Amino acid sequence: MTAFAAILLRDLRLAYRQSSDLALVLGFYVIAASLFPFGVGATPEVLARIAPGVIWVLALLSVMLSLDRMFQNDFEDGSLEQMVLAPHSLTLTVLAKTLAHWLTTGVPLIAVTPLIAVLLNFPEQGYWTLLLGLLLGTPSLSLIGAVGASLTLGARRAGLLIALLVLPLYIPVLIFGVTAVDAVLTGVGARVHFLYLGAILAAAVALAPMAAAAGVRHGVEG
Repeated sequence: MTAFAAILLRDLRLAYRQSSDLALVLGFYVIAASLFPFGVGATPEVLARIAPGVIWVLALLSVMLSLDRMFQNDFEDGSLEQMVLAPHSLTLTVLAKTLAHWLTTGVPLIAVTPLIAVLLNFPEQGYWTLLLGLLLGTPSLSLIGAVGASLTLGARRAGLLIALLVLPLYIPVLIFGVTAVDAVLTGVGARVHFLYLGAILAAAVALAPMAAAAGVRHGVEG
């Protein structure tokens, strides 16, 4: 656990120093959302209807923009090789790096989401459902993305390859995140959808770090 905390703090410090990466992610999120009123029209009813799906898709794409930096920089400067050779668990190392990625990407996206919701005339009654869904869903996006990032170490155009690998796996998170909001707006309730999002997160926490650790080891030793 000492090694876990050390790697987590190290990655958080690096992310703080490289704040341009976060600015890129948040900039894409806000700018892309601001284009929708121009593309589909600024009619409040139209924006309110598409807002849940737009916010979830943009959050998903914004997370994906930053996945290639999860391991690539450490791979290039040799730090990742030292982590693989270290006596502590590589799975915990991957989990720490994934947690750092979520804290520096997923949490800021959730914090900016109220601005996007206002911009897209998001219905007030679904506001907390949207935030809770993102709180459950974005960690799964980071965990699944870690697997894709580990499998593309050293590859050219790694960002494109990661997208091809993880987008199909992101679809269940996207579906349950959007339908949770729709269920609340229609008066059905979102409990079942949150349970599915929680189950996906539990499975991702249990399986994704091990799969990513295997990918990292193969990438470093290969």
